[in-house]
Amino acid sequence: MTAMRIRCAWCGADPLYQAYHDKEWGVPLHDETALFEFLVLEGAQAGLSWLTILKKRAGYRRAFHGFDVERVARYGEADTARLLADPGIVRNRLKVAAAIINARATLKVREEFGGLDAYFWRFVDGRPIRNTWKDLSEIPARTALSDAISKDLQKRGFKFVGSTIVYAHMQATGMVNDHTVDCFRYRELAGK
Repeated sequence: MTAMRIRCAWCGADPLYQAYHDKEWGVPLHDETALFEFLVLEGAQAGLSWLTILKKRAGYRRAFHGFDVERVARYGEADTARLLADPGIVRNRLKVAAAIINARATLKVREEFGGLDAYFWRFVDGRPIRNTWKDLSEIPARTALSDAISKDLQKRGFKFVGSTIVYAHMQATGMVNDHTVDCFRYRELAGK
């Protein structure tokens, strides 16, 4: 008999959620395209479940041309209309507009910092914050650091980047290790 893996309680029994938890969530991410993808997806998730967004992820990748920042930054009215008609994504005018605005803001961040990687990771001195949560109820929805990053992003023109969204982005991209200490991924990621 094999021992069952203990996972963070939030991922439940859904295979898609478990795969995301086991392979992606909390892994330190330094890829520019993937960082932009998570920024768009976290903004799209506002008011919805993350599982809903995971189920639409392939649709987002297709609709947003693989999250090619330069291309998304050039989107105009025809692209906005195309996106709002696409059932493969969340068809919310404000969220679609935010994705395009955020692509343009990302290009400015690239000019100033070299990219999203350098921009985001400077807030944690290039190393993940390792928390020691024993229970899901202990994990905050936002922190003083996510408040500060959110404020800075908004100052730079980004949209749909409130503190809760920013903290979710930090968790997803491994800036913080918020796996509970009993989760098998907590120990695996502790050394990265």
